[in-house]
Amino acid sequence: MRKIHFVFVALVYSAFGTLALAQHKFQLSKEFIQANLDQAAKQIEVLAAATPKDKFPKTFEKNQQKFSSSSWWCSGFYPGTLWYLYEGTQKAELRKLAEDKLVYLEKEKNNKGTHDLGFMLFCSFGNRLRLTGNAEYKPVLVAGAESLSSRYSDKTKAIRSWDHKPWHYPVIIDNMMNLEFLTQLSKLTGDKKYYNIAVTHAETTLKNHFRKDYSSYHVIDYDSNTGKVIAKKTHQGAADESAWARGQGWALYGYTMMYRETGKKAFLKQARHIAKFILNHPNLPADMIPYWDFDMDKIPSTSKMYANRTLRDVSAAALYASALLELAQYTKGKESLRFFSAAETIIKNLSEPPYKAAYGDNGGYILKHSVGALPLNSEVDVPLTYADYYYVEALVRYKRLLEEEPVVPQNPL
Repeated sequence: MRKIHFVFVALVYSAFGTLALAQHKFQLSKEFIQANLDQAAKQIEVLAAATPKDKFPKTFEKNQQKFSSSSWWCSGFYPGTLWYLYEGTQKAELRKLAEDKLVYLEKEKNNKGTHDLGFMLFCSFGNRLRLTGNAEYKPVLVAGAESLSSRYSDKTKAIRSWDHKPWHYPVIIDNMMNLEFLTQLSKLTGDKKYYNIAVTHAETTLKNHFRKDYSSYHVIDYDSNTGKVIAKKTHQGAADESAWARGQGWALYGYTMMYRETGKKAFLKQARHIAKFILNHPNLPADMIPYWDFDMDKIPSTSKMYANRTLRDVSAAALYASALLELAQYTKGKESLRFFSAAETIIKNLSEPPYKAAYGDNGGYILKHSVGALPLNSEVDVPLTYADYYYVEALVRYKRLLEEEPVVPQNPL
């Protein structure tokens, strides 16, 4: 059955890979996209010059660089961005910078203490394998998939996100993003185990993470023995019942990707509903760069978050753009055009002030004005490495469509 699924997905790409070309006049030119890729490549070289060889960029805050070790969940985004920029510009120096970072990232293949191995390994080593065809690091990806799979439980039917208290068995919506790593490793190894875990996790999340309006909770806490839902909470949003903007992006991207990987119509239906929730929300600004939480207007004046309630989150916008470009390829008519046009609007607005940094500014990060976790007063109104990653990914995806190629390669690995 696995082979049948993958053949189906290839047929989906064949039919819809250039849908936008047939139905929509591109609003962004080849020159515009290439210029922004070239500018991003030039800017990231500034960041590269400031980055210690064994560290990974996190943010630039209060005029200071913030780096992490390889074990931080964001460690794969910087080399991943370098790989995408290499793809978009063919500058050999970017490939060299990316290769150099993988040496320090490789050991995370054995890290069983995090659910973020998709971010850490697939965005970096996965892009490397896709772009070079060199299987030298295939064992790293295989070991990483094994480590990630070790966090899956048949009781909860989901991959555990965190190990710390007060949570029992927490699963965050972000975890949808790590499922592509598993589905791709099933293709790479022929082991259906990874694929089955990814599908089961996505089905469990679909069942428990969403409200009637298709907005997503951030954290679902399960009883590890029975698999029953204990609580529905937030960790980074304005309130337990609010729609944290980046969380909606993880959900949109995750279910769009899982439809691509499985051909399951329930995942496509969910992605379409999530997209409509985002695009129809009365609090989505005209430029489509969302506030950090869609329910920011409900924050009381007594809250410590009140003064910053209207901050935008560029990282969420970049996620929306990349996901909507893909979702437009799997939908039809006015719906497809709406998704595609929204992605174009976001890309255009991210590519200019106040969201895009001037060359040499912003510590070498491409985009400004993201919000990590406002309730924790962490990474507030700063550049973030994953905002740059998904922005560059959106540029590369748009470039592929301009060149009449599938928005996502048919055989990523």
